[in-house]
Amino acid sequence: MSMKNLIVRRGFTTKRVRQMRNSVFSFANERREQTRLCGFTLIEAMVAITIVTLAVTGPLFTASRAIVAAQMARQKLTASYLAQEGIEYARAMRDNEYLAAYQAGGTNISTAAWTDFLTGSSAGSITQCRTTACTLDPARSMGSGSGFALQPCSGASCAPLYLANGIYTEQSGIAGSVQTPYTRTIQAIDVSASDVRIVSTVSWSFHSVPYSVTVNDHLMPWQ
Repeated sequence: MSMKNLIVRRGFTTKRVRQMRNSVFSFANERREQTRLCGFTLIEAMVAITIVTLAVTGPLFTASRAIVAAQMARQKLTASYLAQEGIEYARAMRDNEYLAAYQAGGTNISTAAWTDFLTGSSAGSITQCRTTACTLDPARSMGSGSGFALQPCSGASCAPLYLANGIYTEQSGIAGSVQTPYTRTIQAIDVSASDVRIVSTVSWSFHSVPYSVTVNDHLMPWQ
């Protein structure tokens, strides 16, 4: 083979190797660029997901707290009405004793009626609720004692209230009755010989947190 042909062959070989080498470098650069772009896209996606999550979580948390606050407000309002009902019931019992005494007539009617209301032995007396808390069931006959609306709590616990036909009662056997979270107690506390303080308390639990509403009022003898 001549020297000229060898140089040409060698030159051709060198040029071909250079082209192949450039192709390999170009392919490697493209692969690195693609890898860089893919990694950048993944980071963008993660950031976008984080932003969307934060944007959605805030309103959802606010809505959840608003629902809880509305439920809490409704329960407090119901408890306030139930506690006030206890005060009005004790007042009605006192008034009944006075009306009965005036109808019977006699002397010292006001003193006799007040004594019967506080310490009497009849069902119209609140005496059983002076030493211990009583529960109130307006679905029963007015009065205190067994079978009447006011009954001393059994042991250390008081019976819960059930909602039946629009009335809060302690009777679970009424058709359609549904147990509520509320428990109501009423107690008469002596302030003086002519003044008794009625304490009506409604307690309940919401999300395992205990709550209570207490209403106080003073009852005195008619003149």
